[in-house]
Amino acid sequence: MSRFAERFREEGIQQGMQQGLQQGMQQGMQQGVQQGKHQGEALVLERLLRLKFGTLPDEVQQRIDQASEQTLLAWSERVLTANRLDEVLH
Repeated sequence: MSRFAERFREEGIQQGMQQGLQQGMQQGMQQGVQQGKHQGEALVLERLLRLKFGTLPDEVQQRIDQASEQTLLAWSERVLTANRLDEVLH
């Protein structure tokens, strides 16, 4: 292989590695932000439910842990008008 081709190959490998690293870091940061947001919403909901209804049963905690972001937001809004825990989580 000529020196030019060898150098061209090495530069291509380095560029590919840098692009891969950048993409991996971006994806990791986006996932971290989403995960952090989800955890924050879950913690706020748990706090609101405990303040209004007392200790939460394990199954409620599990439902909160597995709920989507949209569901957590809907439940958080229902806390304001609900009289019972089951009214929030229906």
